[in-house]
This record gives sequence, C-alpha cells and structure tokens, in this order.
Amino acid sequence: MSKFDHIRPFYDSEVNEAICSVVQHPMMKALMSFAFPDVEESVWAEQLKKTHSKRDFQVNFIYPAVQKVLEKSSDGLTTSGFEKLDKHTPYLYISNHRDIILDTSLINVSLYDHGLVMTASAIGDNLVQKAFLHILSRLNRNFLVQRGLSPRELLHSSKQMSEYIYQLLLRENRSVWIAQREGRTKDGNDTTQQGVLKMLAMASDEENLMDYFKKIKIVPVSISYEYDPTDMLKMPRLMAEANDEVYIKEKNEDFMTLISGIMGQKKRIHIEVGNVLDTELDKIAEGQGNQNKQIQALAQVIDDSILSSYKLWPTNYIAYDLLNETNQFASHYTEKEKLLFERRLEMRIDIENKIVREGFLAMYANPVVNKMKYQNAV
Repeated sequence: MSKFDHIRPFYDSEVNEAICSVVQHPMMKALMSFAFPDVEESVWAEQLKKTHSKRDFQVNFIYPAVQKVLEKSSDGLTTSGFEKLDKHTPYLYISNHRDIILDTSLINVSLYDHGLVMTASAIGDNLVQKAFLHILSRLNRNFLVQRGLSPRELLHSSKQMSEYIYQLLLRENRSVWIAQREGRTKDGNDTTQQGVLKMLAMASDEENLMDYFKKIKIVPVSISYEYDPTDMLKMPRLMAEANDEVYIKEKNEDFMTLISGIMGQKKRIHIEVGNVLDTELDKIAEGQGNQNKQIQALAQVIDDSILSSYKLWPTNYIAYDLLNETNQFASHYTEKEKLLFERRLEMRIDIENKIVREGFLAMYANPVVNKMKYQNAV
C-alpha cells in the first residue's frame, strides 16, 4: 500500500477495470452521447473497454468532450504563452480559480494542443462524493484534496499532499495544476492564499525555501471567462457574507455548480501562461528574512503575474461603468454589448436588491480594478 493510495489517481494498471465498472453508468452514457452524438453506443463502449491508460482516456474521450463543451457553450478558447514552455519539463501551474472543472480541463486541452506534459490536478473530495464522479476524477488524473478535517488531520493531510506533489513533479516527471486558493473566486478578486504556498513548502528539504520553489518550477496561469456561467449561483454566498451570516450549502449545490459551469454560456475564454518564476524568487530570498515574509512575497509575485495577464472583456468594463455610474471605459464596448449584459443582469438576479446587484457587478468589475494597479494594463 502506498501512503498516497487514498488521494492518488488510478495507476494505468487499474484503468481498464475502473472503466469497465462504469461503462454502463447513466452518467457515462450521458457524457459519451454528448461528446460523440453521431456515434453508436456500442462503438464508444467497445472503445472504452479497450482503454488501458489515463492518457488514452483523456485524449480519446475527455479531450473531445471538452471540445464539445467549447462548441456548445462558448465563442471559443484562445491562448498565449504556452510556446515559452519546454515540451519535456514538468511544471507546477498555479492559476486563478473560476470554475470547478473547466479551469483545469481547458488548461490540459491547451497543454495537449501545444505538445506539453498534461497535469495531475488537485480536486476537493467534496466534489466527488458520488461514486461515479470519484472514478471519473481518478481516470482523469485528479488527486484529492481532503476537506472538512480537524486542524490536526489537516496538518497531516497537507504534508502528505505536499509530498505527493513533489513526487509527481520531481520523480514522475508529471506536471501539476493547483488553484491559487481553496474554492472558486466568488467576487472577481483573484488572490493567492498563503496557506496553499505553505502546504507546497512542507515537502521542502532545502535550506533556502525559495530554492525549493525554483526546483518545482512554478508557472502562474491566468484564465478569463467573458461570462461566468455560475455568476448567479455565487450570489447567495455573497448575500450571506454581506449580512454577516454563516453560509450553508444546499445538499447538491457543488454538483449543480459543476454542471452549470460546464454547460452554462461563457462566450469567449482566454488562458495566458506567465513566465516560470525564477529571478523573482532570488529577489525574495535576498530581500525577505523569515519564511512567512517570503511566502507573503511569493503570493504577491503570483498575484502580479495572474492579474497583469488577465484578459479583460467588454463585460468587465461594462460592469465597472454600471457599478460606478460612469462612462470611463465606454470605448471598450458597444451599446449592443452593454444592452446584452444589462439583459443578463435582469434575467439572473433581482436588480432591485442593492446588495445583490452590486455584488453581481463587482464580480465582473473587480478584475478591472485589480488590473488598474498595473501601469498600461487596462
């Protein structure tokens, strides 16, 4: 038994048995019918039964499914920066987190298109409570982040995950994706939680912590959706926070959010890959004394990369102007785009509720506010 058995994806030797156990599952049938609408069930089922590796499963079944999602629910995906990366080098991709499944799926599609090493990706175990989703996530090279633990259990779990990520990157030559924070950004402010970096640092055996972060090759990634398909679903939590109330999730909320994120309208999507962090880490090592200060500085470096390369869409500028009752960014959108956004606003929320309206607009406007901190970025 490996100490990572309860969090790791399937080994390739386990893949075929796992696929055969779910090939007739209604959710697998729905996924395959969506990905291959013109293919007979017997054909894709037979192909699945001949699949013996995670890569084959991802390339032959998940990749077409994601392409179909893009075709049905977006106006296309554009990318920049992937050409800077080496085809044989594993990287630790840290990205902003807007959508449960799509963030990592779209990054992996882009990595595959550019001939780069695809990632093993962190996913909260709260999202794969259903047996089928747990199997699907393990086939898709996800590893589990354990949620709802006591402080003592959390410390042990964090150390184990840190060691697993180290093993993937430096022993298995496998890239890793992890979100910059626990949970999706609800208010449009993409910030790196220092706790995520502290978890990563737990596997370090370097005297200088920044040497360790250089070794694992951090690449910040910025992903921008023109429309957030789950914008409306984020409102109850924002309302609760505005009223100083504890927010309690509905029973199937995570699953509904997962489905809405995949199938909801996103319009245009852009992914930009930053530079591998290197000289920035040297400066942190020279300028900051204790480890906490270094972690704080590293979080800021990652934020700077993600926020400065975040692609602003007309929806962001429109929301900023509506929220601030100004025409400051009117040159960045058309009257038609503004009318469409206002119509979306009216259809998705109660615009008479000031807190909800401002929360919804701020979700789209905050990336503009954040980008204004960087000279010539807006």
